[in-house]
Formats: sequence, C-alpha cells, structure tokens
Amino acid sequence: MIIQNGKTIHLQTENTSYVMYRNAEEDLLNFHYGRKIADVDYTQDPELLREAFPVLVSTAKHPHLSSLPQEYPVYGRSEQRHPALQLVNALGNSILCLKYKEARVLEGQSFQMTGMPTLFGKADTLEVVLADDAVGIEVLLYYVVFEKYDVIARSAVIVNRGDASIELQSAYSANVDLPQGKYELIHFCGDWGRERGLERTVLSKGALVEICDNTGRGSRWNNPFVMVTTPGGDEQTGEVYGFNLIYSGNHSTVAQMDWAGRLRIQQGISDQSFSWVLEPGEEFLTPQSVICYSDSGFGQLSQKYHGLYQNHLMRSEWAKKQRPILLNSWEGCYFDFDQQKLLAMAEKAKAVGIELFVLDDGWFGKRDDAQSSLGDWVVNRKKLPEGLSGLAEKLNAMGLEFGLWFEPEMVSPDSQLCRAHPDWVVRVPQIEPIEYRYQWVLDLSKAEVCDYLVEAVSQVLQSANITYVKWDMNRIVCDAPFDGFHHCYVLGYYNIMSRLTERFPHILFEGCCSGGGRFDPGVLAYMPQIWASDNSDAIARLKIQYSTSMCYPLSAIGAHVSAVPNHQVGRVTSLKTRADVAYFGMFGYELDLAQLTDEELEQVKAQTAFAKGIQPLIREGIFHRLRSPFQGNECVWQVASEDQTHTFVMGCRVLSIIRNGRQLEDKVRLRGLDPEAVYEDVNTGKRYPGSLLMHRGIALRYAVQDFATCTLELKKV
Repeated sequence: MIIQNGKTIHLQTENTSYVMYRNAEEDLLNFHYGRKIADVDYTQDPELLREAFPVLVSTAKHPHLSSLPQEYPVYGRSEQRHPALQLVNALGNSILCLKYKEARVLEGQSFQMTGMPTLFGKADTLEVVLADDAVGIEVLLYYVVFEKYDVIARSAVIVNRGDASIELQSAYSANVDLPQGKYELIHFCGDWGRERGLERTVLSKGALVEICDNTGRGSRWNNPFVMVTTPGGDEQTGEVYGFNLIYSGNHSTVAQMDWAGRLRIQQGISDQSFSWVLEPGEEFLTPQSVICYSDSGFGQLSQKYHGLYQNHLMRSEWAKKQRPILLNSWEGCYFDFDQQKLLAMAEKAKAVGIELFVLDDGWFGKRDDAQSSLGDWVVNRKKLPEGLSGLAEKLNAMGLEFGLWFEPEMVSPDSQLCRAHPDWVVRVPQIEPIEYRYQWVLDLSKAEVCDYLVEAVSQVLQSANITYVKWDMNRIVCDAPFDGFHHCYVLGYYNIMSRLTERFPHILFEGCCSGGGRFDPGVLAYMPQIWASDNSDAIARLKIQYSTSMCYPLSAIGAHVSAVPNHQVGRVTSLKTRADVAYFGMFGYELDLAQLTDEELEQVKAQTAFAKGIQPLIREGIFHRLRSPFQGNECVWQVASEDQTHTFVMGCRVLSIIRNGRQLEDKVRLRGLDPEAVYEDVNTGKRYPGSLLMHRGIALRYAVQDFATCTLELKKV
C-alpha cells in the first residue's frame, strides 16, 4: 500500500513501514524504515523530526545536506558523504541539486524494465521525480511494494532533459539512510570451491565499507546480497535489513557510518571502470535492488526472499514444477567418453531411478581437453557417430530425458569461430587479450555476437530432444575496451537469455559459473536453478548451501551426490551423508555408477525414490536453519510445509563426540509446526506432540563416526 499524506509518503507492507517526506526546501528525505507505524503527515510535528534526526530542523536557508537522511543523495552541494549519483554535467562539473518535483502511484503495476530482469506480478509502484532544472537532469525513483513479503524493490532512471550530453560516473539503484545506532554488516564472499562464506563486520563511526565485485559477470568473490543487523542479530532475533541486486555484473554495496552513528546503505552497479554518456533525451536504467526488513532475525528475512523469488522473479515454467533427478557425466568420465560409454552409464542410471542424463563438456568440435573448440557448437562425430539426435533417441528409448552442457560466452583461440571472427573477442585494440583456461571472452556488447550465439545454441537444441541445458561460464571478463563495457556485456547476456528462454520455454536451464560464481537473482529470472559450487563434498556443502539459503530458495540450489574420495577436497564421506546434504537442493548425481557396489546401487535406488517424494516439500516448503556450520560442530536444517502438516529434518555432525561412552545427543527444537497437533515419524511410527518438538526438542541420533548425518521425516496425524 502506498499512501500520500500531505508532504509524507508512506509505503506499507504487512509488517513494515517506509516513510519519506519533503522538507521546506523540497529535499526528499527518509523518516522511518522498519516496523510498521501509524500513517500521519509527520511533517506537521517538527518535534518528531527533531527527535528522529537532531539536525533536521534548521533556521538556515539551506540546511546542511550531510545532516539529512536523503532518498537519493548527490555530492557537492554541502553533501560530503558517498553519493548515489555522480556525473559530469554540460557545464563540466559534477554539481547537482535534486529537488522533489512530483510523485504518482501506479496501483497494481510492478515497474518493468526493458533489457534487464525485474520482479513481476501485481504490486503497487511509487514513481518519484527529482530534478535539477538548471542542468537538465531528472531522476525517476521507483519503489515497487510487495506487501506479502515485506519487500520494496528500488531502482532509478536517470534522464537527460538538457540540450547537451552528460557523463554518468556512478548511478546506484538504492540509497537507505538509517538512524543513529549500532549496526553489523553481513556479506558473503569466497572463492572457487568455497563460495559464499559468511563474513560479519561491526560497522564503526567514520568508516566506509564497500562490498563489490568487478569481474565483469558477478563472481564467487562477493555475492550481491548483504544484510545489516542490529548487534547480536541471529536466526530468530534482531532487526535485519536485506539488500539484493538483480544484476549479473559488476556490483557494489556501500555501508557508510558518519560521526554520529547514522548509517547509509547504497546498492547498485559498481562505478569501477564505469562511464555512460547520455545524449539529450536519453535515459539510463539501474537494476532493481530488492530491500527487505525483518524484526525477527535472519530466518524470517530468508523466508521472505525465498517466497518472493519463487513467485515474482523466476519466470521459467520450471519454477514450481517437479525437477527430474539427473546424472551429470562430468565427474564420471570428464572428456573421456564415446557413445557406448555414455549409454552404459545411462543404463545404470535408469536402473536406479534417475530420470535425466546430462552430457557435460567434450561433445563438440575436437574437444578432447580444455584447450580447444569453445565456440564451435557442432557435434564431435568421432565420439558420437549418430550425433546428438541419435544419442537422445537411445536415451529416450530407455526412458531417460537428455540434457546438454554449453559454455556459449567463451571462445577458444584454437577454434573455427575465433579464426573466422577474431574481432568478436573482448580485447583492447593492438593488445593481446588475457588467455585464461585456454579461452577468451566473446564480446556480448556486439549485436552480431549475440545473434550468432542465439542461433548457434538454437540449432543444437532443435537438433535433438534436449530438455535440460547447463549454461556454464568459467572465467572473468577483462580487457574491457571502454569504460562501461561491463554493463554492455551484461545487457548482451540478458538479451541472449531472454531470447533463448522465450524460444525454448519447456527446457530446464541451469546456471553455472566456474561453480557457483554467477549465483544472483539476475540469473534466476531466466534459470530457476544454479549450480551452487563445483565442490560437491558434503561437508564443504554444509557451509556453501547454508549461506546460499540466506537469500536464495532451496529450489534454486543445484546439489549433487559425487564420488569419493571427493574430487575437490579428497574427503571420504558415506553415500548416506552425501545424499542427506544434497536433498536440500535440486537433487542429482555426478559420478560413475559403475564404480559402485551392488549394495551402494540399492542405496542410490532408495535415495532417488526418496528424493522424488520429498522434492515438493524441499521446493515449496519453509526453510529453517536450526544450527549453523559456521558456529559449531553440527549443522541442522529443517523444511516445513506451509500448512504445518509435513516436515523434514537433516542434521550433520562433522566430528564424532562421545559423552560417558555414548554418542552425544543434544535436543534440537523444531520450528514451523502446529503446537496443538501430533506428528508421526514416517519411518518408526512413533508420535510426538508438536509442542514438545518445538519447545523441548528432539534428539538427533548419529552413527559413531565422523561426518555422520541423521534425518527425520514427520507428518501431522
């Protein structure tokens, strides 16, 4: 709900209020963001404004802007803090003075952008126009209110209303000024094989912290999701603000606390190597920053993001459909395969209940290793003499679906495509581009390159009955030929994905980026699931999947059972442990089933049957993180159905602990159940009152071994 009350504008969700107002000088300022408050025109009571922000009320003609909680601040006119917008105007300076001009409410209409993914669905949108008529700049601020999820999606459109060009140097999507207090920043950084580690920083007065990524396509180093919390905030307690950028390129989140403890948070495109010229009449759109507030800790915040993204971000028809249990060929055979070997793997897969066989890298060009053929999306007939269509027909005859791996954004120097179109490589003129992993990057800022990729991939997808695509991207984008190139690259990527997913709506696309690098909501708008990490070791995945779930739903997390010793870390865990962890994602396998014993194959058969049955709960249920792998020796996850009738719990004890000669048993309190109901253990038939499970807890009994897991499935009687 959006209410205009005098000089106050009040955005209301089910549990929150976002209140802004205009002062006497027509500056647009923020009064409150947090728990829901009454709707009044707060400008009618100067004492309220003075109490919230002691220096707001001034007798001076021009109040000091560095003292004001501005909605979209610019540097230079007495504002000395980090700006949301910086540019060079037609006069050759960066001075800008944005004043409130008008506002309008678009009821039931969520603001949609051209060329970039946005949240969709019924929602009220506020459009506020700020302007500096002297230099001909207009800024349109958009606030899309998703009431059920306590979410406000922020974005800005910068318009050149003058008669000369201007140069944007930075343009953030959102700015939120929070009142004086103590705050902590939580962000998610990592590297290959250990994506999205959880880092927590106490914000100090006078400090500016920037969480950014400048690899050109988003990366595992810093995810575009951060949380700001009151001190000591945890899963169930504390006020917490979430910020997540719907963008798949260079991004920045700035947290700046002034001398008085007032906090400014900004999120948007990184200004590193960014420049954008706007000619008269042109506009620049910033991606949406999805802002959410919870007064009950991280768990509630996560659940709001999960529901929002499943219902208002993922456009794929697979967002709410049952996903097939797959076997990916990569760790089972890498590049060493032919049709006979693949069919033998597929027969084993079908026998244990797997539904989809995915052929990974090595099926095209002369691709026998990583050193050639990217860009040449033509089947290798030496390996597959009957082509993809022949392989697909044989797999379909077995009762299996067929999926395929691509890495379309890359090109090998040793490829027909590169020899034919060397000008399609991202490079600075007269300088040899950086070669990484024997590959270069194709220039997606060029329309002809995007057109080629759409048609090349389409021809492959039309050549056989392909129902799944794994879209990989394995290196950073460097050697940018001009400032602002990285944004052009991202727009090209979105152009390609939009066209392909519209052309092939029935194909399940899964994102991948050197593991879980490009795990962001921009990708989820086109692909309903993303490979979380190339590290599929179950114990490593506890942290990776735990932190990923802080913002992204389980239905978006690709999770596989792989071979042991694990190919990434060398750890040996039981088949049970590997499956129990992988259940909390979109389940699959990545190993050579021929290497398993008959007993292990029977376990796999039971696992695939269980995974099929539990997936609707995993995909649609409410996720609870009961114990954190970042804080102890045990990790416990729970998914409960929204109607409180069904729940599934998994605990993992990393190292075995013995107390008085027995395995230590600690009770864990469940959440999301009906305290008045009775629940039955699906496996044992034992019954428990819901109130006991929630308020006293239940012991998880682990085997006496390291890396042990325990699961519990309960249904309401």
